[in-house]
Amino acid sequence: MKKILTFEQIDELAKKLAAYVTPNTVVALIGDLGTGKTTFTKNFAKELGIDENLKSPTFNYVLEYLDGRLPLYHFDVYRLGSADEIYEIGYEDYINNDGVALIEWANIIESELPKKYIRIEFEYALGEGEEELRTVELKYVGDKEKEEEMLKYVNFSN
Repeated sequence: MKKILTFEQIDELAKKLAAYVTPNTVVALIGDLGTGKTTFTKNFAKELGIDENLKSPTFNYVLEYLDGRLPLYHFDVYRLGSADEIYEIGYEDYINNDGVALIEWANIIESELPKKYIRIEFEYALGEGEEELRTVELKYVGDKEKEEEMLKYVNFSN
């Protein structure tokens, strides 16, 4: 489902989604530079109870945050040359455990994502008076029933 949201609404979505996720969840973030992926991630992590100041893992590919309600494995795969390079950084170990793998630029490794995952796509949008907004599409790929439950939980349905 797609909605046009303010930055405050995106922050609220991040918090609600963090409260919703369970162990072994993959969250795929997709969008151009500056659309809000990292800001979303920071609010998501804060709601998980992670007190550390999140840094972009651009040069490390993945950073671990273990002190929250669930471990958070924050990926930034922007610099990967190909999707299969994700396995060189231990991808399977991170997505098959008790934490949440949150992947920025997930479209780069879309062919390697699990059969079921949360997909969030951000796009630029303009509101009245040039207000900066984002079109946000939220899906639970691979499980329609889970998608309906998630959309209701985070108050994203119509």
